[in-house]
Amino acid sequence: MNNFENNININNLIAELDNILSRNDYSSARDFLEKWVKIAKNRNDNKALFSLCNECIGLYRKIGDKGNCYKYCQKALNLLSALNMESTVTGATGFINCATAYKAFGEAEKSIPLFEKAVYLYEALLPENDPKLAGLYNNFALSLVDLKDFEKAFELYEKAIRVLDRNPQFNLEQAVSYLNMANAVEAQKGLEDACEEIDFLLDKAQWVLDEKYSETDGNYAFVCEKCASTFGYYGRFLYEKELKERARAIYERT
Repeated sequence: MNNFENNININNLIAELDNILSRNDYSSARDFLEKWVKIAKNRNDNKALFSLCNECIGLYRKIGDKGNCYKYCQKALNLLSALNMESTVTGATGFINCATAYKAFGEAEKSIPLFEKAVYLYEALLPENDPKLAGLYNNFALSLVDLKDFEKAFELYEKAIRVLDRNPQFNLEQAVSYLNMANAVEAQKGLEDACEEIDFLLDKAQWVLDEKYSETDGNYAFVCEKCASTFGYYGRFLYEKELKERARAIYERT
């Protein structure tokens, strides 16, 4: 049994980690996480260890360290079983983190069973308009596109858009779904044959970004950065530049 006084305050640790990552100091973030993974093991604090493993998955995915990323995927999945959390929302989130890692390293086929488990749990346990569902549908669809299952991918993108449509405070993320759909159409039909559909989807994404334009919202800046390169890829260089400028101005103000 854990001694409550020895339990790790994971919220404080995540806040400290976020501060390190805000400086793009990935080396310090890695050292910080590895130190606390050891401490959590020594204290037998498996709940904190599970959270730390998930943070490690995200970090190692971001810096392209497949070996360590996969190591922590396995640790996280093992801990879900040990903690009897495989049928919870937390468990579903763990499945998504691991699935996203496998997709990121070019093994989308490994991600599918985990995404399917997550869909089952999220749809059973969350309200139908919960924005977490939209994130899941988007990520699952990306793996399906890699595997050329375009029909199911488009269904999931449409579901994500419908969820976000019911959440005005989150529907900025619809722009990401539209751009993902544009990439999927290109993958399915080729750039030349898909150009009209791609233009339509780019217009939809641009409308969302312009309609939700905020000069102070940090999340808006983040989405602008996320979307800019896709507009540039499809030749909309002026709008790519505009989104980057919006993001830069927001960051400077805040």
